[in-house]
Amino acid sequence: MNALLLVAHGSRRAQSNDEVTALAKKLRGRCSETYEIVHSAFLELADPLIPEGIRKCVEDGAGTVVVLPYFLNSGRHVTEDIPNIVNRTRNSYPDVEIRIAFHLGASELMTDLLITTANDAINT
Repeated sequence: MNALLLVAHGSRRAQSNDEVTALAKKLRGRCSETYEIVHSAFLELADPLIPEGIRKCVEDGAGTVVVLPYFLNSGRHVTEDIPNIVNRTRNSYPDVEIRIAFHLGASELMTDLLITTANDAINT
């Protein structure tokens, strides 16, 4: 089975973390043909942290886990912190393939999303 782990930074503000959890639930409903398992996790400041998120995916039966960084820019968290955490966690699951997707901001769809969002502000 394939798992998708949506990874956000994490916040001291519970509502922000709840938004990430809610987004993971929406994703679960929209991509269940590809990802039978969808969870969220955080880099810091909130639970579950990335290693626990990966563990939950594996416990749910994942043979492949795709870690999706919910970040706009390729800063230090995206280029160093998340890969380092994932690489350390990989050692605990040698039979599971764990991949890191490009961060959200790297998507070609980001330009369209920005234009749509800006147009929504004009049209409302």
